[in-house]
Amino acid sequence: MQHLRYPLTFTFKVTTLANDFTATDSSGRVVAYVRQKMLRLKENIDIYADEQRSRVIYNIQADRWLDWSAAYAFYDEQGKEFGKVARKGWRSLWKAEYEIIDGHDQGQFKIQEENGWVKVLDGLVGEIPVLGYFTGYFLNPSYLVTDRRGREMARLTKEASFLGRKFTVEKLGPFEGADDDRIMLGLMMMILLERRRG
Repeated sequence: MQHLRYPLTFTFKVTTLANDFTATDSSGRVVAYVRQKMLRLKENIDIYADEQRSRVIYNIQADRWLDWSAAYAFYDEQGKEFGKVARKGWRSLWKAEYEIIDGHDQGQFKIQEENGWVKVLDGLVGEIPVLGYFTGYFLNPSYLVTDRRGREMARLTKEASFLGRKFTVEKLGPFEGADDDRIMLGLMMMILLERRRG
Protein backbone atom coordinates (compact mmCIF):
# COMPACT_ATOMS: atom_id res chain seq x y z
CA MET A 1 0.00 0.00 0.00
CA GLN A 2 2.79 2.40 -0.75
CA HIS A 3 2.56 5.58 -2.87
CA LEU A 4 -0.91 6.32 -1.52
CA ARG A 5 -2.76 9.52 -2.42
CA TYR A 6 -4.25 11.02 0.73
CA PRO A 7 -6.81 11.45 2.12
CA LEU A 8 -7.90 7.82 2.23
CA THR A 9 -11.48 6.73 2.91
CA PHE A 10 -12.45 3.54 4.75
CA THR A 11 -16.03 2.54 3.92
CA PHE A 12 -17.59 -0.37 5.81
CA LYS A 13 -20.02 -2.70 4.09
CA VAL A 14 -23.35 -2.93 5.89
CA THR A 15 -24.82 -5.66 3.68
CA THR A 16 -22.49 -8.47 4.81
CA LEU A 17 -22.21 -10.40 8.08
CA ALA A 18 -18.42 -10.06 8.03
CA ASN A 19 -16.73 -6.88 9.26
CA ASP A 20 -15.44 -5.76 5.83
CA PHE A 21 -14.39 -2.40 4.47
CA THR A 22 -12.87 -0.89 1.35
CA ALA A 23 -9.99 1.60 1.44
CA THR A 24 -9.91 4.10 -1.42
CA ASP A 25 -7.49 6.96 -2.11
CA SER A 26 -8.30 10.56 -3.04
CA SER A 27 -8.79 9.61 -6.72
CA GLY A 28 -11.34 6.91 -5.81
CA ARG A 29 -8.93 4.06 -6.59
CA VAL A 30 -9.35 0.99 -4.35
CA VAL A 31 -6.06 0.46 -2.50
CA ALA A 32 -7.21 -2.36 -0.19
CA TYR A 33 -10.15 -4.53 0.78
CA VAL A 34 -10.09 -5.55 4.44
CA ARG A 35 -11.91 -8.70 5.59
CA GLN A 36 -12.14 -9.81 9.21
CA LYS A 37 -12.62 -13.57 9.46
CA MET A 38 -15.76 -14.50 11.36
CA LEU A 39 -16.14 -16.76 14.40
CA ARG A 40 -12.46 -16.79 15.35
CA LEU A 41 -11.22 -16.83 18.94
CA LYS A 42 -8.04 -15.14 17.70
CA GLU A 43 -8.39 -12.21 15.32
CA ASN A 44 -7.32 -12.97 11.75
CA ILE A 45 -7.68 -10.25 9.13
CA ASP A 46 -6.82 -10.48 5.44
CA ILE A 47 -6.04 -7.35 3.41
CA TYR A 48 -6.61 -7.84 -0.31
CA ALA A 49 -5.36 -5.78 -3.25
CA ASP A 50 -8.91 -5.32 -4.60
CA GLU A 51 -12.61 -5.87 -3.88
CA GLN A 52 -12.61 -9.11 -5.88
CA ARG A 53 -10.23 -10.54 -3.26
CA SER A 54 -7.89 -11.81 -5.97
CA ARG A 55 -4.69 -11.50 -3.93
CA VAL A 56 -3.89 -11.20 -0.21
CA ILE A 57 -1.26 -8.49 0.25
CA TYR A 58 -1.16 -8.44 4.07
CA ASN A 59 -2.44 -10.44 7.00
CA ILE A 60 -2.96 -9.36 10.61
CA GLN A 61 -3.08 -11.95 13.39
CA ALA A 62 -3.62 -11.62 17.14
CA ASP A 63 -0.99 -13.12 19.43
CA ARG A 64 -3.62 -14.46 21.87
CA TRP A 65 -7.31 -15.05 22.37
CA LEU A 66 -9.62 -12.14 23.13
CA ASP A 67 -7.67 -9.92 25.49
CA TRP A 68 -7.48 -6.21 26.33
CA SER A 69 -3.72 -6.23 25.84
CA ALA A 70 -3.47 -8.36 22.69
CA ALA A 71 -0.92 -7.49 20.02
CA TYR A 72 -1.77 -7.84 16.34
CA ALA A 73 1.16 -8.80 14.10
CA PHE A 74 1.49 -7.60 10.48
CA TYR A 75 2.58 -10.12 7.82
CA ASP A 76 3.51 -9.37 4.21
CA GLU A 77 2.70 -11.50 1.14
CA GLN A 78 5.57 -13.86 1.90
CA GLY A 79 4.37 -14.42 5.47
CA LYS A 80 7.16 -12.35 7.03
CA GLU A 81 6.28 -10.33 10.15
CA PHE A 82 7.29 -6.66 9.85
CA GLY A 83 5.55 -5.00 12.80
CA LYS A 84 2.49 -5.03 15.02
CA VAL A 85 -0.04 -2.89 16.82
CA ALA A 86 -0.84 -3.37 20.50
CA ARG A 87 -3.71 -1.99 22.54
CA LYS A 88 -2.74 -0.25 25.78
CA GLY A 89 -4.87 -2.46 28.01
CA TRP A 90 -7.13 -0.87 30.60
CA ARG A 91 -5.92 2.59 29.69
CA SER A 92 -7.93 2.20 26.46
CA LEU A 93 -11.22 2.04 28.36
CA TRP A 94 -11.31 5.83 28.68
CA LYS A 95 -9.43 6.93 25.55
CA ALA A 96 -8.41 4.41 22.92
CA GLU A 97 -4.62 4.09 22.85
CA TYR A 98 -2.51 1.79 20.71
CA GLU A 99 1.19 1.47 19.96
CA ILE A 100 2.58 0.64 16.52
CA ILE A 101 5.74 -1.44 16.87
CA ASP A 102 8.37 -1.84 14.15
CA GLY A 103 9.97 -5.05 12.86
CA HIS A 104 12.60 -4.93 15.64
CA ASP A 105 10.00 -4.86 18.46
CA GLN A 106 10.61 -1.15 19.12
CA GLY A 107 7.73 1.28 19.71
CA GLN A 108 7.51 3.55 16.66
CA PHE A 109 4.15 5.34 16.62
CA LYS A 110 1.23 5.91 18.97
CA ILE A 111 -2.46 6.04 18.04
CA GLN A 112 -4.59 7.92 20.55
CA GLU A 113 -8.21 8.97 20.58
CA GLU A 114 -8.30 12.76 20.68
CA ASN A 115 -11.39 13.18 22.88
CA GLY A 116 -12.46 10.44 25.30
CA TRP A 117 -15.79 12.15 26.01
CA VAL A 118 -17.01 11.33 22.51
CA LYS A 119 -16.79 7.60 23.30
CA VAL A 120 -18.55 8.07 26.65
CA LEU A 121 -21.42 10.05 25.06
CA ASP A 122 -21.66 7.58 22.18
CA GLY A 123 -22.00 4.72 24.67
CA LEU A 124 -24.68 6.53 26.70
CA VAL A 125 -26.75 7.95 23.83
CA GLY A 126 -26.37 4.74 21.83
CA GLU A 127 -28.44 2.91 24.46
CA ILE A 128 -31.47 5.20 24.00
CA PRO A 129 -34.06 3.53 21.72
CA VAL A 130 -34.32 5.08 18.23
CA LEU A 131 -31.97 7.98 19.10
CA GLY A 132 -29.08 5.49 19.32
CA TYR A 133 -29.35 4.84 15.57
CA PHE A 134 -28.42 8.43 14.81
CA THR A 135 -25.28 8.85 16.95
CA GLY A 136 -23.21 8.36 13.78
CA TYR A 137 -24.36 11.78 12.63
CA PHE A 138 -23.17 13.82 15.60
CA LEU A 139 -20.69 11.74 17.68
CA ASN A 140 -17.62 11.31 15.52
CA PRO A 141 -14.33 10.41 17.23
CA SER A 142 -10.92 11.11 15.75
CA TYR A 143 -7.63 9.32 16.36
CA LEU A 144 -4.18 10.89 16.06
CA VAL A 145 -1.00 9.04 15.07
CA THR A 146 2.21 10.52 16.53
CA ASP A 147 5.83 9.42 16.40
CA ARG A 148 8.12 8.98 19.41
CA ARG A 149 8.91 12.72 19.43
CA GLY A 150 5.22 13.60 19.55
CA ARG A 151 5.09 14.81 15.94
CA GLU A 152 1.68 14.36 14.28
CA MET A 153 1.84 11.87 11.41
CA ALA A 154 -1.79 11.03 10.52
CA ARG A 155 -5.37 11.46 11.71
CA LEU A 156 -8.30 9.07 11.28
CA THR A 157 -11.74 10.67 11.65
CA LYS A 158 -15.17 9.06 11.67
CA GLU A 159 -17.37 10.83 9.14
CA ALA A 160 -20.98 11.75 9.86
CA SER A 161 -22.95 8.81 8.46
CA PHE A 162 -25.75 6.42 9.35
CA LEU A 163 -24.37 3.33 11.16
CA GLY A 164 -20.91 4.93 11.36
CA ARG A 165 -19.60 3.35 8.19
CA LYS A 166 -17.16 5.97 6.79
CA PHE A 167 -13.73 7.05 8.07
CA THR A 168 -11.12 9.38 6.58
CA VAL A 169 -7.33 9.18 6.99
CA GLU A 170 -5.31 12.37 6.51
CA LYS A 171 -1.54 12.42 6.23
CA LEU A 172 -0.03 15.08 8.52
CA GLY A 173 3.69 14.27 8.50
CA PRO A 174 6.34 12.54 6.38
CA PHE A 175 6.37 8.74 6.32
CA GLU A 176 6.91 6.22 3.56
CA GLY A 177 7.85 2.63 2.78
CA ALA A 178 7.29 0.14 5.60
CA ASP A 179 6.28 3.01 7.94
CA ASP A 180 3.39 3.82 5.61
CA ASP A 181 2.28 0.17 5.67
CA ARG A 182 2.58 -0.11 9.47
CA ILE A 183 0.57 3.07 10.05
CA MET A 184 -2.18 2.01 7.61
CA LEU A 185 -2.39 -1.54 9.00
CA GLY A 186 -2.35 -0.19 12.56
CA LEU A 187 -5.24 2.16 11.79
CA MET A 188 -7.16 -0.59 9.99
CA MET A 189 -6.85 -2.97 12.94
CA MET A 190 -7.61 -0.23 15.46
CA ILE A 191 -10.78 0.84 13.68
CA LEU A 192 -12.03 -2.75 13.44
CA LEU A 193 -11.64 -3.04 17.23
CA GLU A 194 -12.98 0.41 18.11
CA ARG A 195 -15.95 0.26 15.74
CA ARG A 196 -17.10 -2.91 17.50
CA ARG A 197 -16.97 -1.07 20.84
CA GLY A 198 -19.09 1.81 19.55
